[in-house]
Amino acid sequence: MSKSKCSVGPMSSVVAPAKEPNAMGPREVELVLVKEQNGVQLTNSTLINPPQTPVEAPERETWSKKIDFLLSVIGFAVDLANVWRFPYLCYKNGGGVGFTVILISFYVGFFYNVIIAWALHYFFSSFTMDLPWIHCNNTWNSPNCSDARVSNSSDGLGLNGTFGTTPAAEYFERGVLHLHESHGIDDLGPPRWQLTACLVLVIVLLYFSLWKGVKTSGKVVWITATMPYVVLTALLLRGVTLPGAMDGIKAYLSVDFYRLCEASVWIDAATQVCFSLGIGFGVLIAFSSYNKFTNNCYRDAIITTSINSLTSFSSGFVVFSFLGYMAQKHNVPIGDVATDGPGLIFIIYPEAIATLPLSSAWAAVFFLMLLTLGIDSAMGGMESVITGLVDEFQLLHRHRELFTLGIVLTTFLLSLFCVTNGGIYVFTLLDHFAAGTSILFGVLIEAIGVAWFYGVQQFSDDIKQMTGQRPNLYWRLCWKLVSPCFLLYVVVVSIVTFRPPHYGDYIFPDWANALGWIIATSSMAMVPIYATYKLCSLPGSFREKLAYAITPEKDRQLVDRGEVRQFTLRHWLSV
Repeated sequence: MSKSKCSVGPMSSVVAPAKEPNAMGPREVELVLVKEQNGVQLTNSTLINPPQTPVEAPERETWSKKIDFLLSVIGFAVDLANVWRFPYLCYKNGGGVGFTVILISFYVGFFYNVIIAWALHYFFSSFTMDLPWIHCNNTWNSPNCSDARVSNSSDGLGLNGTFGTTPAAEYFERGVLHLHESHGIDDLGPPRWQLTACLVLVIVLLYFSLWKGVKTSGKVVWITATMPYVVLTALLLRGVTLPGAMDGIKAYLSVDFYRLCEASVWIDAATQVCFSLGIGFGVLIAFSSYNKFTNNCYRDAIITTSINSLTSFSSGFVVFSFLGYMAQKHNVPIGDVATDGPGLIFIIYPEAIATLPLSSAWAAVFFLMLLTLGIDSAMGGMESVITGLVDEFQLLHRHRELFTLGIVLTTFLLSLFCVTNGGIYVFTLLDHFAAGTSILFGVLIEAIGVAWFYGVQQFSDDIKQMTGQRPNLYWRLCWKLVSPCFLLYVVVVSIVTFRPPHYGDYIFPDWANALGWIIATSSMAMVPIYATYKLCSLPGSFREKLAYAITPEKDRQLVDRGEVRQFTLRHWLSV
């Protein structure tokens, strides 16, 4: 075998032009002619001093249509939190990061799928002439069951204190959860077969929506992302016509500016933004990675955040029109019926719907909306886990369908703890710890990593390369200063002002709170653990290790030449 080399000037037709938009201009090319023993000559060409662009990755799957991506992002962002968390917070408050977010999304999947299973159970229960949560003559009802709401207890779940409980509250806690058969988180009992069956259906639906990647999930969201808007509109038109609806809307729109002085308001706001938009869960990054390089990410961000915010705001009118109706019907203050979390959509709303004409039809439509809201958000959460690990480990990429099956089965098995008699206690513990302080911490590290270590200037150059327009000073200041400082504040305050979880009058034991903190810190610990691993695995002195660790892979040759921009004062001061 013989070799010969020659150098040519400008790139000629023997070399295919680079696909990236910044790979332009003349390049030196090394041609290597290889003569095999059978007489066939093969030509290989490589660039001498190649342009500083990332090495072209294997061809990546992309969205079939642009609208598939937007609907997927909107479908993930507009989820159950828009219905059960945002309106209540407005009323209440006056008016190695990759692995971290993967683990957070994984934890959230353990209990989020259970919410969808609850909604599916209620959906099936709606196909009856008399809804099962309107009377006290069912087998699961206790002697304390009462059709009249007299006063509300501190748990905010529609209980009437010593005067009794409502049929809707007893249906949820005794008829669906069988909570009365458990004495606490240390007495879970076996999984309920009805909820387990619903959970199986949810897992099967998720698997077949995800197994082929965005080619299948992009089609599913055409239904799951658009249907909630049809149902919300119908519920709004019905809600505003109910007596007392205006009182509820006035309570929703009332503003107490003094509450802005309370740290809890800002913590609630930050957590809600992270939950609602999906910041820190890795979903937006996972979905965006399937876009073309020149996709206008700035426009997509504006569209998604605008639609999500408007949906949250408008859903408040739907929620509080029904809450005002319930408050007037039972002659109690709005505060006695206003709550967030499962109590709102599985107790208060079903109770309100049961009083309407054609209540079974309205109930079926409402819980179908919850199913669609939950499914596309659950798809997004699982997609972030799958995409993050598949991109990191190529072996998984070759067996995506099998790996997806493993992820959904693992999620199913761990979710079984939440469908036991005491499953609501496990659910509450996960809801409190899995994505509270840890998600804020993850977003903080992301902001610092991009704005400070990678650099606002470099990040802005990348966006200009993609969209043709450089971000203005407002965005650069937010990335560099405002966002990191605000996130650091809420992370510190959320830890200092921590309050242990509770469900109604039930106080979790110390070991349960310790377990919750282990769950929370396990995801946050991925950052220092992976950073330590990278430093130990890289060659050279500590300075060289650090230089390699904080420099993008495409710029590693600059480190070899001693040109590390992160070691210059200009890099840290530039905006």
